[in-house]
Amino acid sequence: MSGKKIKVLHAITRLDRGGSAENTLLTVAQANMDRYEVSLVTGPTEGERSPTEALARTRGVHMADAPHLVRNVSPFADLRAVWELWRLMRQGRFDIVHTHTSKAGLLGRLAARLAGVPIVIHTPHGHVFYGYFGPMVTRLFVWLERWAAGFSQRVISLTEKGAQDHVDFAIAAREKFVVIHSGINFSPFDPDGPSPQAVRAELGIPAEGMVFGTLGRLTAIKGQEDLIEAFAAVRERVDNAWLLLVGDGEEREALIAQAERLGVMDRMVLAGWRQDVYAVLAAMDIFALPSLNEGMGKALVEAMYARLPCVATRVGGVAELLADDVGLLVDASSPRELGAALSQLAGDAERRQQMGEAGRRRAADYSVEKMVAKIEALYEEVLAEKGLGR
Repeated sequence: MSGKKIKVLHAITRLDRGGSAENTLLTVAQANMDRYEVSLVTGPTEGERSPTEALARTRGVHMADAPHLVRNVSPFADLRAVWELWRLMRQGRFDIVHTHTSKAGLLGRLAARLAGVPIVIHTPHGHVFYGYFGPMVTRLFVWLERWAAGFSQRVISLTEKGAQDHVDFAIAAREKFVVIHSGINFSPFDPDGPSPQAVRAELGIPAEGMVFGTLGRLTAIKGQEDLIEAFAAVRERVDNAWLLLVGDGEEREALIAQAERLGVMDRMVLAGWRQDVYAVLAAMDIFALPSLNEGMGKALVEAMYARLPCVATRVGGVAELLADDVGLLVDASSPRELGAALSQLAGDAERRQQMGEAGRRRAADYSVEKMVAKIEALYEEVLAEKGLGR
């Protein structure tokens, strides 16, 4: 294989605006194209696609479709997806298959084994061991993850907590897991963009308002329902409080109905997805991440980079990010505790500033450049183990 590029195929279910798709697209877009020939296969994406897809295409990533690789469980579609992936892998003669997220991870690793791909690496981007399904479905997913881990050379966890969760559920031995934090592309965070006042004016929020905000897909697992309930209590304690939700998703109408029922719709703004993430974050005073489950918390790192004090639920790897008083941690599914923490920060300007500066320093360790360098170092390590290096 000397002198030849290493052929790497990444597989993910969809290229939406979520953190896992963004992580995957940044990984392929920033790859060392002198060393690797990179391809990405994905299933159909409903709704808005990640803008980073265009960067990946510009960088020369080969894009392929697996029409039956869908998120929902469907035996017929899943078998077709395995066949589609197997055919692509056989034709492409890949040296490494790197799968992402649960569904693509299971089907993609099975296809890679059937196709005889020598190296299989998986990044779950979190897990579904709690917060998603009932006990019986969860047990099935645990069993499937154990099975697929048996023919994976490495599993990449975004956090130490995520790796430990996999070990606790007996997915595989600890030595199979490698912790590589999800990388954030900070280059679009333009400090010379629109002022916070201009963004607030555009969104109909007064300049003197105390803005609590969050960023992410509007879906049940992200916990925006708890945040709205918490905000209803915060509004009674904090003068001129506003709630800003950045993102979109299937829970949008339900969240609007909840806000109307609680009497806070006049102080809640749904901004949808925004390209100017840094400018919108800068228009907030306090960031909240109320997730019920989280791999690492990409949006949280972005908020920290924007010097926002943060309140987040104690799930996944979030506690690692907010350790040492970088932010406040609360229990998941506890709107009362969340509201108390938000109110506490709202009344302490000095602490908000201290947390914002500490968060900015920590966020700098989560750059996309550091992530890609660690992933490619892992590739080289496993290639050497297999005798497939230079």
